[in-house]
Formats: sequence, C-alpha cells, structure tokens
Amino acid sequence: MLIKGDKVSVLDEAINGTVVSVKNNEVLIETTDGFMMTFFVNELLKIQDSSDLMNSIKRIDLDEASKEKIQPKPRSFVKEKKDKRDVGVPEFDLHIEKLVPNKRGMSNYDILTLQTETAKRHIEFAIRNRIPKIVFIHGVGEGILKAELDFLLGRYDGIDFQDANYQKYGLGATEVYFRQNNK
Repeated sequence: MLIKGDKVSVLDEAINGTVVSVKNNEVLIETTDGFMMTFFVNELLKIQDSSDLMNSIKRIDLDEASKEKIQPKPRSFVKEKKDKRDVGVPEFDLHIEKLVPNKRGMSNYDILTLQTETAKRHIEFAIRNRIPKIVFIHGVGEGILKAELDFLLGRYDGIDFQDANYQKYGLGATEVYFRQNNK
C-alpha cells in the first residue's frame, strides 16, 4: 500500500516521483520534474531511495510485474485516429481536485492563482526542455480558468495555442505549441 510521501517509479515508463495523494485505486504523484500525474496503484513500484533506484529496478521480477498489469478493455467500435504528432504529448489537468488533496478553506482567488501558477510552471518547464507541444485540461465550467490561461499564454513570445482535439477533450482543453529556435 502506498502512502503520501512514498518514493515511486512508474512501471514501463521512465518516470519517478513522490506520492502526493491516494484515492481509491488512483495515486497522484509529483514527478522529479515537478509535474503532477495520476496513475493506478498497480502501475507504480515503491522504491526505497532515489539513489537506490537502479538496484530496486534490477530486483523487479518481470513475471510478477506483468501479472499485476490489468488487461486493457476492448476498444469500442469507434476507432480514434492517432496523429503522429500527438505521440507522448504531456497533458496537465488544472482541475483543483487534481492539484491539492483538499480545497477546503481556499477562496476562488486562491484556487485560480494556484491553477495559473501551476500552468505557468509547466509552460516554463516545456520551454526550458524544448518540449514542442503540451495540453492543458481546464474543463468547460464558466470559462474563467480558460480565459486566465489564454491571457497567460498570450504573454509569452513563441507560443501558439488553440482549443485541443474536440473528440478527445471536448471544449475543456487547450493545446499549446512552442516554436523552437535553432540556437
């Protein structure tokens, strides 16, 4: 069982982080790069120490790890076309429930400030690491977070943004493209 503060590694992906919260079978982790990501318990491996990561990975019994993986659900009859450019595009959910374990006591201003600061941190990380495209999931709601996100994105040079894929996200997401400079 995982608890808040545990160091974990994601099976089948090169992602490590610290458990932020555990709800039912889902675990919210903050990666070593500062991203908040949600995984199922059976997709994570508890590690002893970040310096001991390679040793703990070597001790994994691959048969045991494959037994823990759940079988994917059969796909529906509507097949979603994959765009070659969308492979591995980072998605960041800005819903407050995904950012903090408990929003009790936070004003609307505090919530919006946390959401925009989180978005700003992810934008600057993507620029620093030359990530070409990210997606922010903001939801539909009253459109306040989307408007704030549009204002924030408009302040950066070299950034284009638009509504994300409607079939995948509906109206509740924004796709952000970073124009790369050849330095």
